[in-house]
Amino acid sequence: MTANVAVETPRADAPDTATPVWNDPAHDTGTRVSALIAAMSVEEKVAQLFGVWVGASAEGGEVAPYQHEMEEVVDLGALLPAGLGQLTRPFGTAPVDPALGALSLQRTQERVVAAGRFGIPALAHEECLAGFATWGATAYPVPLSWGATFDPALVRRMAAAIGRDMRAVGIHQGLAPVLDVVRDVRWGRVEETIGEDPYLVGTVATAYIQGLQSAGVLATLKHFVGYSASRAGRNLAPVAVGERERADVLLPPFEMALRESGVGSVMSSYTDTDGVPSAADASLLTGLLRDTWGFEGTVVADYFGISFLRTLHGVAGDWAGAAGAALAAGVDVELPTVKTFGPPLLAAIADGRVDEGLVDRALRRVLTQKVRLGLLDAGWSPVPEALADAHADAEADPDAGAEPDAVRGTVDLDSAANRELAREVAEQAVVLLANDGTLPLDRPRRIALVGPNAEEPHAVLGCYSFPVHVGVKHPSTPVGIGLPTLHEALRREFPDAAVTVAAGCSVDGPETDGFAEAVRAARAADVVIAALGDRAGLFGRGTSGEGCDAESVALPGVQQDLLDALLDSGTPVVPVLLAGRPYALGRAADGAAAIVQSFFPGEEGTAAVAGVLGGRTNPSGRLPVSVPRGPGAQPTTYLAPRLGQANEVSNVDPTAAFAFGHGLSYTAFAWSGLEVAAYECPTDGEFALSFTLRNTGERDGTEVVQLYLHDPVASVVQPVQRLVGYARVALRAGEERRVRAVVPADVASFTGRDGRRVVEPGALELRFSASSAAPRLTAEVTLTGPPRYVDHTRRLHAEFDPHRDPGTPAAAPDGEPHGG
Repeated sequence: MTANVAVETPRADAPDTATPVWNDPAHDTGTRVSALIAAMSVEEKVAQLFGVWVGASAEGGEVAPYQHEMEEVVDLGALLPAGLGQLTRPFGTAPVDPALGALSLQRTQERVVAAGRFGIPALAHEECLAGFATWGATAYPVPLSWGATFDPALVRRMAAAIGRDMRAVGIHQGLAPVLDVVRDVRWGRVEETIGEDPYLVGTVATAYIQGLQSAGVLATLKHFVGYSASRAGRNLAPVAVGERERADVLLPPFEMALRESGVGSVMSSYTDTDGVPSAADASLLTGLLRDTWGFEGTVVADYFGISFLRTLHGVAGDWAGAAGAALAAGVDVELPTVKTFGPPLLAAIADGRVDEGLVDRALRRVLTQKVRLGLLDAGWSPVPEALADAHADAEADPDAGAEPDAVRGTVDLDSAANRELAREVAEQAVVLLANDGTLPLDRPRRIALVGPNAEEPHAVLGCYSFPVHVGVKHPSTPVGIGLPTLHEALRREFPDAAVTVAAGCSVDGPETDGFAEAVRAARAADVVIAALGDRAGLFGRGTSGEGCDAESVALPGVQQDLLDALLDSGTPVVPVLLAGRPYALGRAADGAAAIVQSFFPGEEGTAAVAGVLGGRTNPSGRLPVSVPRGPGAQPTTYLAPRLGQANEVSNVDPTAAFAFGHGLSYTAFAWSGLEVAAYECPTDGEFALSFTLRNTGERDGTEVVQLYLHDPVASVVQPVQRLVGYARVALRAGEERRVRAVVPADVASFTGRDGRRVVEPGALELRFSASSAAPRLTAEVTLTGPPRYVDHTRRLHAEFDPHRDPGTPAAAPDGEPHGG
């Protein structure tokens, strides 16, 4: 797979002999790369295989190496004569005005080009998990909210906007999306994932990649593979999944993304699976990823991941051994900064411990990427698009143009269009879990807003948002974006209501001193909005985020006790969860008047939640992860087989309080008239089905039609059901529509006893459902003929097509995800 971020246009004229082959676009990429590799010294080769962690200058000067607690300071001046492969997070290391950051990056690129013999620019990368992670950039909802939208097209538009902002200031690569499938919601990085179902993860992630790369920014799949399946949900813990779970649950999202997005980069995982670290697993990074799936881009190490082969995994005795193991496995680039790929690797090459051919292999991939990005073209300019006008002014008038005072404040990364898009994603991601008719609120006179997230601006942000990830280290610097609190949003949504606020408790503290005030406010109100949930952070500084794993899925701190006290007040209580994972809600799951779930919805999130509470927005979000009923029933997922369901031989009931795919609306939908073109088809065929969906309520709304496959008898144990397709269907009040789906036999495939993927003959159930726990219409169908073995070229989607009648042949696959 090659990255679709640049198109090479053949030139009719002959190559310019005055221009080096590697700088001449008239030559094909392979010729240019081969010529450059042949001309480079081993030091120059290795220099292209690592990054240096830097921070942009707040005054527009060159970047400076970042002092990280895990590594020593890098002497950038000493490195640059040999070249430099990557610049790590020039914008995402400290707050900097975006225009000055772009100027700083420009000047650094000029220095990089001037210092080396071949003038090769560095590739600059940034985090973009919930938007471009830099000061002043739009904070979009986290990926778990993307999953809640069940809307790949919307996610694609959001990613394109993120990519345009990154590319405009000189960034080439984004470290997103995360394709890890949730296996245990105690894991702190659940907020970074898209959900617990591999099909949902694959379709939404593929759309994100397509959007980001449409703007000319390389996406990076992470974390390859198994990171989310760690024991006990602990960050960076060992993984003990079997080959079948790995093949049928963890790998499919990566497989889909590689096939359908042209993704440019893959990041190896920190984890080890059954004793083999991902960064040293040649069967994974070369055998599967490249030889089988055909990936042609770069594999980058997760930060410090190569060093961890020595320090954490103990499979290398020294830095050179770690470098050699990673290179041999198929890792091309060491991030975030040079450690093992510097002098240790050069020494190992010199004494024969590492074959220089491995360096050439990785280098070819790196240089191919740089050629396709246009970085090696003669006449390449380091001036980013955002500074093009200032640069032109500087050329026309030396006293004007690209100087700090001239460009400061000229780049807007939080435009009105961005915020509108962030609002749309946030609104579609809000999930109404329960409602006894209290919502939407009908002009309440007195609202008690209680809970630790009532007046917390950061309650809408995940741990990879810039204000949380970096901004907390710079408390004197303004946040850079507007973050209205839920209190402010409710005042705007209900201008005639008296809103009384009482925190009640902190997010994770033990103090209950505020309970009495909170209960008094509740008793005096018409309705209680309980603002509960998480505080995002890193490595134990939050209740959600990287390194912020949970021992159970009880609400953090004493929030459950506060919620119980509010339920006893006699006033209707509506918990609003602003969180990074689902939580068990105790008796509130059945006793609350309504429950609203929002997974870190970004800067427009509180307005989105308020819009649902007031009825301005009809909720259409669906759960991308199950909400557990009890705090200790983990790990669990709807993808469990029969033995993983509730039964009479265990006293632990893993049944969710609210199932995967669940979500309510302020209108109602009727499902009827199921038709199946043929109830039997061969193992290389397809089923065509249709039914009528009608909005029977009094307001417009959107139903999310989910199609699940149940295989009652198979040669190996299967989940009770799994998602194979979905579609958002918007209907006006009273409107009906015929919903049609084509289900290829390929989607029934699984990994058999011999390790091959097989489509077996036999009975199946295809369930059109409102959630994994709410089937509406079921077709009992049969696959006939011999078992059929399939591979990574199989059809991946049950295709929803409103214009197709049952029995009409399917169109040829076009590479677009049809699930959404």
